[in-house]
Amino acid sequence: MRTRDTEKEDLVRQKAIELIVNEGFDGFSMQKLAKAAQISPATLYIYYKDRDDLLVKLCLSVVDDMLAISLKDFHPELPFAEGMALQWRNRLEFFMKYPLETEFLEQARYSPLYAKVQVGIASKFGSVLGPFVHRAIENGELQRLSFEVYWSVAFAPLYQLMKFHNQGLGPSGVKFQLTEPVMKQALGLVLKALKP
Repeated sequence: MRTRDTEKEDLVRQKAIELIVNEGFDGFSMQKLAKAAQISPATLYIYYKDRDDLLVKLCLSVVDDMLAISLKDFHPELPFAEGMALQWRNRLEFFMKYPLETEFLEQARYSPLYAKVQVGIASKFGSVLGPFVHRAIENGELQRLSFEVYWSVAFAPLYQLMKFHNQGLGPSGVKFQLTEPVMKQALGLVLKALKP
């Protein structure tokens, strides 16, 4: 049995993300990946059982990276406004540091792959953010909402601003850059909307 080469694994991971971001999940194949990574297709099967195994492991790996940054310095006892500000800064940090991985996760969210990883993602985020949200509700800092409404109000504005930043344009076609003042303004409105 051949040993795993971590440098080769990292290269495969990066090339897979690049291919998926550029060509989508439908355009992705093990053959294309092997060619992009300049390795034998057989080498891929040292690391992964098949295409689906590669995609699930890749998605979980990127989610783990995102969690590590998103939850940096975060704990459920933080006051709600402070915890949200930290979440926004950390998520923005991940986006700025890993734009391809962010785009990959966005594409994964709308693919059949997501159903295979969603439980793992929810449990990892939920184990930390769940107590934070419940504590904020108990403390009267947050109104009780369904998870979908909470997430849409709490985080969708940030992700939309990050998309505008990535495109370099706002919806009106005017040049746009996500700055700290813009982020703080949006976060202030979000916090106001979430108060009981």
